[in-house]
Amino acid sequence: MISNVGFVLRNIFSKRSLQNFKEVDGLNMYGWITILSFIYLFPVAVFVEGSQWVAGYHKALGTIGNPNTFYLWVLISGIFYHLYNQSSYQALDDISPLTFSVGNTMKRVVVIVATVLVFRNPVRPLNALGSAIAIFGTFLYSQATVKKPKKEAVEKKD
Repeated sequence: MISNVGFVLRNIFSKRSLQNFKEVDGLNMYGWITILSFIYLFPVAVFVEGSQWVAGYHKALGTIGNPNTFYLWVLISGIFYHLYNQSSYQALDDISPLTFSVGNTMKRVVVIVATVLVFRNPVRPLNALGSAIAIFGTFLYSQATVKKPKKEAVEKKD
């Protein structure tokens, strides 16, 4: 829940920044946020988890076996994560933060359903209920945002 609130606040403040600074587009905004986040959070990451990095690295290599495969997966993961965020900020440049957040929630449901179908992950009743609520909420949002023709415009055509 805290993560969702954080992402929604990030979307709202990013959209406001995109509207206030016309010379900055979504791609540049993502670049600046990435740089500033690294500056602020790298010391925190070193302090909180730094002592576990070497052990985690060796455990990952032991699990995968081949170091080249590990490096390839890290590289591909990083590229796809960067492209995902880049496209997200470019989309945020064109749509409202609310629409973006609803789409992001639906993306999470799609990922959950895909893992159930592909990896045969078991679904607990609470997970199914949460996914159903997210799908129903997206449906209601799409119904609420559909532009209905005004009565005057319909009457003028008749």
